[in-house]
Amino acid sequence: MGISQDSWHKRRATGGKRPQPRKKRKFELGRPAANTKIGAKRVHLVRTRGGNTKFRGLRLDTGNFSWGSEACARKTRIIDVMYNASNNELLRTKTLVKNAIIQIDSTPFRQWYEAHYTVPLGRKKSAKLTEAEDEIMNRKRSKKTQKKYEERKKEPKVAQALEEQFNQGRILACISSRPGQSGRCDGYILEGKELEFYQRKIKARKGK
Repeated sequence: MGISQDSWHKRRATGGKRPQPRKKRKFELGRPAANTKIGAKRVHLVRTRGGNTKFRGLRLDTGNFSWGSEACARKTRIIDVMYNASNNELLRTKTLVKNAIIQIDSTPFRQWYEAHYTVPLGRKKSAKLTEAEDEIMNRKRSKKTQKKYEERKKEPKVAQALEEQFNQGRILACISSRPGQSGRCDGYILEGKELEFYQRKIKARKGK
């Protein structure tokens, strides 16, 4: 028996059985789930109806993630799956699906922030900068350029909850693409009320 996504094989709302109107058709077929895992990139191509192609992501370890409040997107490493509202089994098996809450490497975003604002982010007060980092933060600039950076420093700081994550080097993000269909694992960094909500959920799970 193949997987099918028709509705005529299901019972009526009242519980009665429906008669079979025809045999299975190719256009009613369904396919096995991709169950995308974290690992070295492995994507299979699937030919679909109309000669189109689906990109079945079997293993992915990087993705493009957007930092909404800073209008900045960077490619970064996926570290772990932290929460899945739809299914605990997908959390246990570390499966990458749309809307899963994952942990990503914060380094590319920290590097961008420090270069853009010339302000350290996610560092201990006693930590020393490397030569390359010191060059970016304290290089000699013209008065016009220096004024631009001074203006940027007046903008609001990073929220406390997000800064704490930068200190750990890992930030929570949500997957907004469909890895099993597009072969990509892209998403956005959690901020504000949404971040608070998922942090509570993750904490509650760990407390069980």
